[in-house]
Amino acid sequence: MSGDIGSAQQCRVDLVAMDHPGDVAAIARLFDRGEVDPASVVAILGKTEGNGCVNDFTRAYAVTVLKSMLAGHLGCTPAEAGDRVSLIMSGGTEGGISPHFLVFSAGPASCPSDGSPSLAIGTAFTREIRPEEIGSLAQVEATAAAVREAMGKASLSDPEAVHFVQVKCPLLTNARVADAQARGFTVATKDTYASMGLSRGASSLGIALALSEIDAESLSEADICRNYALWSGRASASAGIELMRSEIVVMGNSPRWAGEMVIGHAVMRDAIDFLAVKSALRSVGIEGGDQISGVERGRIHAVLAKAEASRSGLIRGNRHIMSDDSDINATRHARAMVGGVVAAAIGRTDLFVSGGAEHQGPDGGGPIAIIATKRP
Repeated sequence: MSGDIGSAQQCRVDLVAMDHPGDVAAIARLFDRGEVDPASVVAILGKTEGNGCVNDFTRAYAVTVLKSMLAGHLGCTPAEAGDRVSLIMSGGTEGGISPHFLVFSAGPASCPSDGSPSLAIGTAFTREIRPEEIGSLAQVEATAAAVREAMGKASLSDPEAVHFVQVKCPLLTNARVADAQARGFTVATKDTYASMGLSRGASSLGIALALSEIDAESLSEADICRNYALWSGRASASAGIELMRSEIVVMGNSPRWAGEMVIGHAVMRDAIDFLAVKSALRSVGIEGGDQISGVERGRIHAVLAKAEASRSGLIRGNRHIMSDDSDINATRHARAMVGGVVAAAIGRTDLFVSGGAEHQGPDGGGPIAIIATKRP
């Protein structure tokens, strides 16, 4: 899929529910009813109901089932299906977040572009990230290169036209640590949970680099998950056990794409930044009071957001205990909290809220993007 050809491309987004992480029946129905051509699918994002931590195998389970289902429709092997379609699962639906899939498809537009920017999408994969590279400048640079590749496919030459970049990146396990050591290398951490943050952080700095949000000359390895003054306002990174390369999905608006959808974004300054959610809605032409109307809600095709427990231990001067809870990981608390704030503004719970926002927005905050039908 490429937006570099003469005819306009068009992106479609379908949000479907799942009853469990292996429930892909709703996606299969899109294919069986002829609503979506399986060959046009470029990415599937999913919110699965696991814990979102190292041992969250709901992500791998969903990917395995998706590959098998896609292979049957595409006439290829599951491995080949995984190379054709970016499959990015984000674990954790704490609070009231509803498990769901977002199916992104792209193909020739039914009519030429009128020149007004429309939703554009591009995907890419990094090379395999070796265990010793997780949380390093090598991961930053590999991610930046893949983001630029995806931008090219989406005809998004101007970084300002990019509104959201979703990355799925690898993490460390004890076996991967042992593999690196057996080859004579050291790893950034032996704490497998901490490796998730380092991987997300390096990936997010790679996005910031590709989007010219930070200067490559001033970036050092010591900045990764230490210098939180460096961040991207459009990065979303999720780490998982199910892969060793990173998968990248770039979304923006391009005049070389046609269709009825656009994407906009804002940056939440903290976990209760309700006004930033409203700003993201306004960026796609949706106005409203405290909670938007059902008509406006019906224009929304996807909501994607990041959530993070502030490292200060405070939210607007008040103490929170998200990072002190030994029973529930801070990322799980943050997803539930931000999910509630966003749901209150939008009036729905099928939200792609991802926890762990290292270098993704300011400390305690994070980007939020809305994909919606253009205002008539």
